[in-house]
Amino acid sequence: MKTRFAAALLAFTILSCVSTKSTLKNVDDNAPTPQLTKQNTFVLTEYSQDKKYGYNKDYPVNVFYKDTKGEDLNAKRFLDALAGPNGEKVFYKKMESCCPFPTKRDPIGAGFLDVYQITWVGLKRPITLYLNIYEKGKLMVPVGFSAKKIN
Repeated sequence: MKTRFAAALLAFTILSCVSTKSTLKNVDDNAPTPQLTKQNTFVLTEYSQDKKYGYNKDYPVNVFYKDTKGEDLNAKRFLDALAGPNGEKVFYKKMESCCPFPTKRDPIGAGFLDVYQITWVGLKRPITLYLNIYEKGKLMVPVGFSAKKIN
């Protein structure tokens, strides 16, 4: 009984903080499902020209997931497909979840963006990227990165 009450209270609290209108600008339910490499990373062939893509909370990288069992799986597949601008190996760490928004893909009706810190050897300041595991969108290489070479 206490667990149900706590879950209901949490859902109410989250939903009351979420606007009924999403601020996300690049959701595309018709985006193609990305192909996978033998190393289980996404095949990234397109480069974004938009400097906001991934860097701005309203333009996150929409990596989508099919169920909560693998909620970080597609984020990992995307991040593992990236390299620095000259092919450098990237390192990443999930810093936080932020920026609630409404979504039909979660039982409580709200989703959160995941904030990742990205570095590579020689980078002076870490880069922050916003990833969205709830929605689909065209997957591209953000400005300042390259696609990891596929073996």
